[in-house]
Amino acid sequence: MTATAYFAAGPARWDAYRPHLEQAFAELGLDVSLVNTAPDPAAIDYIIFAPGGDVEDFSPFTRTRAVLNLWAGVERIVGNPTLTQPLCRMVDPALTDGMVEWVTGHVLRHHLGIDGHILRQDGVWRAGEVPPLARERPVAILGLGELGRASAEALARLNFPVLGWSRSARTIEGIDCHSGDAGLEAVLRRAAIVVTLLPLTPDTENLLNATRLAWMPRGAVIINPGRGPIIDDEALLAALDSGQIGHATLDVFRVEPLPAGHPFWAHPRVTVTPHIAAETRPPSASRVIAENIRRDLAGEPLLHRVDRDRGY
Repeated sequence: MTATAYFAAGPARWDAYRPHLEQAFAELGLDVSLVNTAPDPAAIDYIIFAPGGDVEDFSPFTRTRAVLNLWAGVERIVGNPTLTQPLCRMVDPALTDGMVEWVTGHVLRHHLGIDGHILRQDGVWRAGEVPPLARERPVAILGLGELGRASAEALARLNFPVLGWSRSARTIEGIDCHSGDAGLEAVLRRAAIVVTLLPLTPDTENLLNATRLAWMPRGAVIINPGRGPIIDDEALLAALDSGQIGHATLDVFRVEPLPAGHPFWAHPRVTVTPHIAAETRPPSASRVIAENIRRDLAGEPLLHRVDRDRGY
């Protein structure tokens, strides 16, 4: 079957993705025409999408069989009332690897106190400032989807006691899993380092508010490579100022790029990174897109289809 895939992820991404998508289609033997314009929306079988791209109104795409998102997060599209076609989020092994490396690196950075050594090159030999072993420092992962599970398992292999929390119950070997409101409190009260990898939904927005930040052990660290609005910014700043939270390493924000005058930039207990924890990479993401098109054309279920009611 011949199909047409419309690359609606924006012209800036077209040159980076086109050769990889065409190669991935060829490797799977797919007869797919890849276009970056859609003069006739009714002739499009698949939309390859990214927020801020070329489509906001999906209603003219009457023949489209699926919208294939290049991002792991779908909060900027899932509520679009014109989107009636199946929506698939990006679950890419390279994206997962990138997130695991970023999370592991920053957990180890805080665990080992690396910042203190870098910032205090003052000629003072501070013998005896030895961090605890990993097995003595509990780390919590909030969100146990693809990225959260992989990060939790990587940290557990480094001997950290890993606490996991998700809205629905999960079981992961080697991870102390919790769910529900009581489970969240139990996890936060124990964790010296908290990593947030939750999807953004009405239930998770401002999840880490003043009350929940106060549950954490004094001086605990927050690492957020998930979604900016998971944390109440004003509550976090107050907790940082009081010392309740020792440091926050933030990769995602309510407004991106983070405005130049935002308090996070100048706060001595905040590290800002520019949304780089898990970038979608064209070669591997293209293979994911091609496989989903192959599956759909073969009558097989789409991978990573979004549950509209849950929002991810």
